[in-house]
Amino acid sequence: MGVEIKFSQSFYWLKSWVLANIVQLATQSFCDRFIDYKLDPCRRLYDQMVLAARSGVANIAEGTSRHSTSIETEMRLLDVARASIDELMGDYFNFLLRRKADVWFISHPDREVLWKIELDSPQYTNSLMHDAAIHILTQKKKYDPWIEHDSPTVAANAILILCARLNRMLESQMRSLLEKFKQNGGFSENMTVERLEARRIQADKGNAPKCPICGKTMVKRMQKRGEGQGREFWGCSDYPRCNGSRRID
Repeated sequence: MGVEIKFSQSFYWLKSWVLANIVQLATQSFCDRFIDYKLDPCRRLYDQMVLAARSGVANIAEGTSRHSTSIETEMRLLDVARASIDELMGDYFNFLLRRKADVWFISHPDREVLWKIELDSPQYTNSLMHDAAIHILTQKKKYDPWIEHDSPTVAANAILILCARLNRMLESQMRSLLEKFKQNGGFSENMTVERLEARRIQADKGNAPKCPICGKTMVKRMQKRGEGQGREFWGCSDYPRCNGSRRID
């Protein structure tokens, strides 16, 4: 599998990206309503929470857009998204602590209802951004009775649950990407495949010798260490599976 470079907007179909947008909208609304100047006179908490929520959306989109060229980069960016959502959860938790408010226990009725709400799969036309906006707002309405509640305690607890669900989704995505990486390699490995294939084609055109071990076309390589460092030699194009070599006179 070589490197494939193509335009990608596949993140629009990800439920994690849709939920991240809902968390971002909910956080913006929460901060507008409840993070006032008395609680946050320098507006640093407001900025931090809004930017952490934005980071979740942005890094899911950016990481998924890199899927065709680098699974490693995609996994790193999804991990950044996950860390940003963890940071956001910490801010909501601290908000509840400062108010000496109730943090919902694991079997709280509202918590269980929120956890079980499922997102619908998107049905997009060629008006992708228009349809995605409608889809996100439609899905958000399922959670609005809690995340847009007049009580900051209810809203904060509800958004905490959505953050936890989002991180579960991101963890699942990263596990799936790890399996793909094990099978197909990553950016560096696939760039090496592309480079060796280009060398093999060039060698075929230049009447390069055949490998004495497997019979495949050989390519010019350079010795990187030892007495002959810097000296060119013929190496098998199927390296590292075959380490056949010939001297260049």
